[in-house]
Amino acid sequence: MFAFALVSTPALAQSCLTPAEQRAAIAGSQAVPLAQAARNLRPEHRGEVVNARLCRTSGGQLVYLLTVVDRHGKVVRARFDAASGQLLQAR
Repeated sequence: MFAFALVSTPALAQSCLTPAEQRAAIAGSQAVPLAQAARNLRPEHRGEVVNARLCRTSGGQLVYLLTVVDRHGKVVRARFDAASGQLLQAR
């Protein structure tokens, strides 16, 4: 259901974590599971997650970067605080 990619987005994050680093961050309570964060999407943005990354910003914060295709085919990019799962931005 969820796909992970190891692509960096320079404007939002400096480096994305490897799958092993992602598991360690979740196990160490530095990040909530991806499914928990994705549930915090607003109803109008919910749809199929086509890309998901867990990245560390230049400030050291862990963020989830999701690309979602909503029910109407619109592509939504969402950014979540990985520690809390709270939605920071959706556009």
